[in-house]
Amino acid sequence: MMAAYPRAQWRGSELGRSFDQHVLPCVLSRSLEEVQAGEVLATEGTGLSSVELRDVLAATFPSTSSSVFALEELSEPEPELEEELLRRLLLAHAAPGDPASARLAKIIARRAMRTDHLWRDLGLSNRAELSRLLARHFPALAAGNTENMKWKKYFYRKLCEAEGFRHALHPVVGNAMTSKAASARRKLRVASRRPGMPVSHFA
Repeated sequence: MMAAYPRAQWRGSELGRSFDQHVLPCVLSRSLEEVQAGEVLATEGTGLSSVELRDVLAATFPSTSSSVFALEELSEPEPELEEELLRRLLLAHAAPGDPASARLAKIIARRAMRTDHLWRDLGLSNRAELSRLLARHFPALAAGNTENMKWKKYFYRKLCEAEGFRHALHPVVGNAMTSKAASARRKLRVASRRPGMPVSHFA
């Protein structure tokens, strides 16, 4: 009986890594759609630094040309307040000693600033995959969602609790920005970072 435990633990670890190998391509593919549409740069779409993004891409898509993600045009992502607060919340609950969890904290915080369901903006198939992802990399935080709230709403509640607010204005995490406004904002930001490219190209 005792010999079976390490085997089961190894199997669980292998399944977890296999799931991670499914998640990252989903997120990167979703971000690539935005890059190719001229909406964001790759670092802006993922929330990762240029170094982190290159490492992730090399491990996930080793045969893919860097030009696909326009890596030569990368800028360093600058999180706004709501994103920074969510990133800190996730990092505080990340699986200790796991670099993948730290990277995913940045990715999830950045994608949560989008206006659709979080699982969709992460490129996942359904909400169940998002729940599994959070349970694997942020177990204590995920376990606290005992009311099965939508994840953005749950994150918002946890942020308010951490700041000591009982009532607060709903941040971007809670879908305060309209889809049109968010898209226009991203396009203008990209235009400002590409010399010689007129802003009207993104209108």
